[in-house]
Amino acid sequence: MQNFEFENPVKLLFGKGQIANIKNEIPKNAKVLLTYGGGSIKRNGIYNQIIEALKGYNLIEFSGIEANPDYNTLLKAIKICKTEHIDFLLAAGGGSIVDGTKFIAAGALYEGDPWDFVNGVQMIKALPLGNIMTMPATSSEMNCTGVISRRDKKLKFAFSNPIVYPKFAVLDPTAVFTIPKRQIGNGIVDIFIHIMEQYLTTTENYMVTDKFSEGIIKNLIELAPALMKEGTPSYEDAANYMLTATMGLNGWVSMGAIQDWASHMIGHELTALEGLAHGETLAIIFPGTMNIMREEKKDKILQFAKNIWNITEGNDEDIINQAIANTEKFFISVGKKVRLSDYNIGQDTIDEIVHRFETRKMNIGENGIVTPAHVRRILEDRR
Repeated sequence: MQNFEFENPVKLLFGKGQIANIKNEIPKNAKVLLTYGGGSIKRNGIYNQIIEALKGYNLIEFSGIEANPDYNTLLKAIKICKTEHIDFLLAAGGGSIVDGTKFIAAGALYEGDPWDFVNGVQMIKALPLGNIMTMPATSSEMNCTGVISRRDKKLKFAFSNPIVYPKFAVLDPTAVFTIPKRQIGNGIVDIFIHIMEQYLTTTENYMVTDKFSEGIIKNLIELAPALMKEGTPSYEDAANYMLTATMGLNGWVSMGAIQDWASHMIGHELTALEGLAHGETLAIIFPGTMNIMREEKKDKILQFAKNIWNITEGNDEDIINQAIANTEKFFISVGKKVRLSDYNIGQDTIDEIVHRFETRKMNIGENGIVTPAHVRRILEDRR
């Protein structure tokens, strides 16, 4: 186990009706910018709850933040923060809205080009923010990372800094009731692979965090059928799903662990070039990462096969093959496709992604073991 320091300052307000309590978390004299996306919060009633909770506040709205939030859209919100002297940001929506709002929070107090934040320039200060999570998946509500896109340049990059930890996160499970099944499927895959990026790495025995990780993955596998079937899930299933998503990437399962994130970085390029949803890219890429990196990750894949899929028969190669096949079947069961050809993505895109990693001279994954040559093999495995 590696040395580590752990702190997560985010206050969770969990349960039905908790939106009403945001008035206790935001200073009364704050000028608040409410950020959201395409308007689903107005259709599902969350918007009205927010307006009711913030009666008497000086509230300005900024809508239109996209899935995979776009840099140019976020610049418009940053300009509002500066001209209107915003004191506090409140994000209402899924992970993309929260990611974008973190970027806005830091950009509002930065005099340079905020794109610097994804190019290695550290965020120095940020406006305080809170969030109301309506689409469980990313755990952005309880972490200090985010991902933004720049569609005009076909780029997608991550940033991370403790200064953009939200002050609070509202998790009301009833929000899950109105999420389209396609997006629930994307979320399930995203959570699954968030865990695996922190779990399926070295062969060291992380007893505590490994068992956390395996428990969360088992939760997803158990909850998936109820969440994906037609109709509204039960409150208990929605609640367990929402908390499972938050636990996936809030720091708990990565304590002392070396992390990977190769599948995410390759997936980001697929989104940037082809417009696929984040969960869609991960369902394609992750089985390929398991396959191509099977020797480096052998012991951990065998542990995963035994503890998650109950696979114990056969030689090591057979067990690994079964574990990869079961993982693919699970992704398919939640409505995801697992091959590039399913989206008519061909060799040109593979070549461009590999070229990007070569040009950036980037080795990715745990300890840089995934080279551009590995990236090519992973992508070609998924044709």
